[in-house]
Amino acid sequence: MGYELQAVIAEDEVLRGASRDLPAAWVVSLGQGLSLMPMTDQLFDAATDGTEGSLGFWRLPGGFDKRLADWSAAGVVAYAEAEYFGGVGEQRAAVWADGAVVLGPLHVAEGQPFGSAGGPISQALRRLGVVADAATDEFATVGLGRHRHSEDWIV
Repeated sequence: MGYELQAVIAEDEVLRGASRDLPAAWVVSLGQGLSLMPMTDQLFDAATDGTEGSLGFWRLPGGFDKRLADWSAAGVVAYAEAEYFGGVGEQRAAVWADGAVVLGPLHVAEGQPFGSAGGPISQALRRLGVVADAATDEFATVGLGRHRHSEDWIV
């Protein structure tokens, strides 16, 4: 089975307020007061400024990092990507606060183990205030494994 995620993650009220100017955006509640905005094809097309995406992400629309920096004035904002198939894959994440990148961009490539701090997405979630359950990491604690594909979050 495969798994893929490309999404903005932030506190619910930050993300809902920020997404008002993006009709193509969907905001879905996660655990611990956070919400997720999946980077759907429609959102990507509506949000890109036509330039090449930055920071080494696969699906971060051109110029969207500036929007994330602006949103982070209201609260910490993360962008995360994961792609796995058959248990092998990659993760990327970055976190913005007060208008600037404060974590990352982090990247763990295919075949590389996570360091002692955990995977990029779990590190980003910690910066967003997630406290992991004793038996799981931050990724599982907020339910990011609930859906297998980014588009599945909106149905």
